[in-house]
Order: sequence, then C-alpha cells, then structure tokens
Amino acid sequence: MEAGVREILQSIVPFNTLNRDILEEIAPQLHLRHYKKGEYVFRQGTPSLGTLFVLVEGLAEVTVTGERGTESVVGYRRPHEFFGETAFFTGNTYSGSVRAREPMVCLVIPREVFERLMYNHHGVARFFDQVLLDRMRSLYEEIVNEQSFEAYGASESSLFRRRVSELMSSPVVTCQPSDPVTVVARLMSERNISAVIVVNRQGEPAGLITEKGLVAKLIAQPRNPEDCNAGMVMETNLVSLPPDAYLHQALLAVIKGGVKHLAVVEEKKLVGIVTLVDLVKARSTGTLWAVHRIDDQQTLAGLAETGREVDLLLNALVAEKAPVPVIFEVMSEMHERLTRKVITLCEEEMEKDGYGPPPLPYCWLNLGSAGRREQTLRTDQDNAIVFADPPPDQASIVTNYFLRLGEKVVEGLAQCGFTKCRGMVMASNPKWCRSVSDWRKIIDIWIKRLDPAEVRMLTIFLDFRPVYGEALLAKSLWEQFFTSFRTPNPASHLLTDDELQYRPPLGFRNNIITEKSGPHRDEINLKTAAGVHIVNCLRIFAINYGITETSTLGRLRELVTLGAIGQDEAEYIQAAYETIMMFRIRENLRKHQQGKEPDDYINPYRLSKREQDILRGSLSVIVRLQKLTNKFFTDPWRSR
Repeated sequence: MEAGVREILQSIVPFNTLNRDILEEIAPQLHLRHYKKGEYVFRQGTPSLGTLFVLVEGLAEVTVTGERGTESVVGYRRPHEFFGETAFFTGNTYSGSVRAREPMVCLVIPREVFERLMYNHHGVARFFDQVLLDRMRSLYEEIVNEQSFEAYGASESSLFRRRVSELMSSPVVTCQPSDPVTVVARLMSERNISAVIVVNRQGEPAGLITEKGLVAKLIAQPRNPEDCNAGMVMETNLVSLPPDAYLHQALLAVIKGGVKHLAVVEEKKLVGIVTLVDLVKARSTGTLWAVHRIDDQQTLAGLAETGREVDLLLNALVAEKAPVPVIFEVMSEMHERLTRKVITLCEEEMEKDGYGPPPLPYCWLNLGSAGRREQTLRTDQDNAIVFADPPPDQASIVTNYFLRLGEKVVEGLAQCGFTKCRGMVMASNPKWCRSVSDWRKIIDIWIKRLDPAEVRMLTIFLDFRPVYGEALLAKSLWEQFFTSFRTPNPASHLLTDDELQYRPPLGFRNNIITEKSGPHRDEINLKTAAGVHIVNCLRIFAINYGITETSTLGRLRELVTLGAIGQDEAEYIQAAYETIMMFRIRENLRKHQQGKEPDDYINPYRLSKREQDILRGSLSVIVRLQKLTNKFFTDPWRSR
C-alpha cells in the first residue's frame, strides 16, 4: 500500500517535486479510501474533516443545496484533482457537498502531514497558495457578476466591455498647422462639428482647435483672423488613447484631462476621435457632464449642486460592475477636481474681501481616504495646508491669511457635501495649517516622542497627498519623514504595536465575530475592523521603504517591485482588499439611496454563503499580513 501511495504522489503536482526520501517518509501517514457510487465524501454545512482529498480514480461531483432544499451539481473533480481544500485550509464548515458520481478512490492527506509539507517545501506552499488565490478571485468575480444592479440604475451598455474603436468617429476631419484659421472655421461650420484635429505631414496629431478655443484666441485676445494659422491657435494638450482602450479608460481620460475630445491614435497615426457627447450617448446618462459643470461653476452654491451629480456617477460605476480600483480612480479624480474648484473660488473670495492673493506659495493636502484616493461617497474632511516660510516680521500675517483661507475652503467643502471632521483634522485648525519649517519640526517631534495621541496624528498625516498648489512643499515633508525614520527611533515598532492592538473579527474555526450589543449588534464595521488593517500594515511597509505613493494598492505594487513583499502574497492582499472594499461600497451606496447614513457596517450573516466564504478568506489574509508586519517591524525586546 505504501508503495502505491508513493507512486500516486509521484504523479501528482506539486508532490512530484518532492524527493524520494520525503515521499518515503510521508507515505505511511497517508491512506487510500474507496467510495461507492452515490456515496458522500462530506456534506454541506458539516465541520471540516481536517483532511485534503486527492481523487485517484473515478469521478466526483460537487453539489450545493439552496435555501429551498434543492441540491444542484455545480462542478466535477477528476483524477489527480483536489477537493475539500477550502474547509481544509480555513477550518470552516463545508460550503458544498461532494459525492461519488461513479465508484472512486481518494488519497487522504491529514492536516498535520500537509502543514509540515507547506512549511518545509516552498514548491508545495506556492502551489496551494495559488489554488486559494484562484478560488478567492473566482468567488469575487462570481459575486460581482451575480449582483442585481437595478437598484443602482444599470445602464444599457458597459464601459468595461466596449472598446473605443466601437464608438470613435472615423475618418477624422483634420487640418495642417499652416492652414489659415478662416479656412478651419469655415470647415467646422460646413461640417457642423465642434473641433478639428491638427495633424503634421506624417499624419500624427499635433493639436486641437475647438469653437471655445477660437473664441479665446481670436476674440478674448484680439487678433486678425486673416493673419493667423491653425498652428498659432491650436491647443497642444491633446489627450489620446489607442483604439483597443475600453470606454472606462476614455471616461477617466476625460475626467483627468478636463477635455471634451479624445484623439484615437494607433502607431502614432490618427485613426479616430471620441467626444464627451459620444460617451454620454453610449451610457444613456448625463453624469459625465459633471466634470465640465464643475469647472464652469462660478459660485459655491452652483458647485454644491453640481457636486451632487458626482454621486450619480458612483451609481453608474457600480451598475457597470466596475472593478474597485477603477471606482477609486474615477471618484477620486472627480472629488479632487471639486476640491480644486472650491479652493479657486475661495481664493477669489479672499481677494474680494481685501486680503489679496496668497502671499506665499502653498499646497493643499488631502489626508485620510482622500489622501489615499479611496473616497467613493463624499465623507468627512481630512485636510491640511503647508505654506512657504514667511519672513519673521510677516509670520503672523501670513499664518492668519492661510488660516482664513483654510476656514473658507473647509466651509465650501462642507457646502458641497464633505462633512467637517469631528476630530478637527482640517486646514481651518492651526494644528493643520503650518509653514513648511513648522511642519518639519512637528513631524520630527511626532516620530521621536510618539505618545499615543501623536501616533494617531502621524498615522493620519502619513497618507497626505498634494491636490492644489506648490507640490514641492509636500515633497519636502516626505524628505523630513524619511530622514527622521532613518535615524534610530522606535517609530516603526510603535506604529506596528498600535496596529496589532486590534485583530480582524475572525474567531475560532474562522467564524466571523460580530458586535454583541448596541445599535450594531450582529454587525461588523468593514472599515475599522477590516480594511484599516491592510491600510495600516502597507503604510508601515511603505514608510520604511521610502515610498511616497499613498494609495493602498499603489503602495502594494511598489513594495512588490522593491522585493519587500512577494508577488504571491501581494496578490492575496490585493484580492482581500478589493473584496472588503466591494462589500463596503455596495452597502454604503445602498444605505445612501435609502436615505440612511452610510456607516461601513454590514451583517455578514445576511450575505450569501459564498459571500461569507470570501469575506472570511479576506479576513484571514489580514491575519497573515499582520503576522508579516509584526515579523519585520517589532523590536524583539518589546515582547520579552
């Protein structure tokens, strides 16, 4: 029998990578089990048997029993394939049943044998890590695709399936840089088009002429049209995409560039044009106009009204089943554009009120989820101002100017739906509105002294992102952080200790631990009990590796590039984070539409069985990440 087991292992990946001595050692600890046709190996809902099954002969069918008691076959396992791995790894009850479709033989591997192999042999660990990752991804995709999105206003066509080539107009009406402006204007009138792309002799796009641009270049700055050619009045900030780009990429380009026309370019040659109107028509919604309505507003009241249209864009993205990173990127671009417009209007108000323009260069910083570019619905404000060092005799005047500006912007953002921070982490607070020298001093104090309150302040500030003004001022603050972290101090260890005070809500046998009393009884907070742990751990890694990127997934990518976190581990972390954020976005949006306060809470036991499985899997990844963080960033002496 042992020889037979050894031969079976030699034919199955990944056990075939083990040497003969190891196979000889483990073979006596494994055994073969026979099943008759129709016999169950295990049933749905029963506790894990603590064994991994490998099918040697026959055919197994995987079944799931629905809420009405109907059993359905959802898959098959054939010779040399595994089953029971999810409950085996997690300790959960079985999420489905497995029975013999025909007489079959299984190799049964006990948990203790398998755990030794995983610990001592990288090839085995890598293989099964990929198995679990593939299952997590598959469950995530199934859950997203099976949602009913009518509540979010599902659109007729998907931005995530259709390509730019399906929507572009071709051939494109073009002109040469040397063509007279009068000829170009006549061409636009005759063709009833709003723009003409300027191309060079090689057919490569060089610029764009629009109706608005002609007015600005010829009337606002009086010129004789007869003396002007296309090259003199064209806009050179032409945004282009390849024809195989998806429409969601076109949407993002429109938002980022603040443009209404996109050139479609292949191998440097112009092949088509896509307009904002085309994108609007493709989606049967006017929410894309919000990006340009933001720029056109001249009052805070008008901006507040336009800002509400941004929420409709989130509905559309969820309805389109957009991936979480795309939702973050699109919504963050919109919110940052809204913030920049509020600041511009407030600067104008300061001049009208007699305070004049900003006396020195400054930079507006977004903190928290906005700094990480992970806002979806508008939440409470976390922001700060850093301004250039004033002359000593002007320090008070300059500081008062930026505090007053901070107050105006905070009020303006509040009008636009960004509620004020209860903890007063806002640029209207003198603690969060400082000169660059003052900021560098306080950063050094935070890092070196690190009492519990300062650990919190440091954690908040470490996600800062410049969104308006002189970005070099923000860069100097990163330099201060990295300089202070390089000197001997316990900052990394204290930040890690602070994070490890709290564990994800996962109990014995991987059951999800919910709140036991109060208004959120039987619920968990997806932000503070789950997502924040991934944010915190990756922030600790990023600071220690000199990474200025602030988005969680961006930090993860850079850590993989630097070799700080392995690719396999990173894929787990990304899948877990996207899963948690997907649940959070969905639940918060649902509450928002019902007129309730989005609060990040969810009752996990109201989720489907598969949704519970993937949420448990995501929480277990957090446990792994906390262990990894603890391994690198906790002083050994602190645990003695």
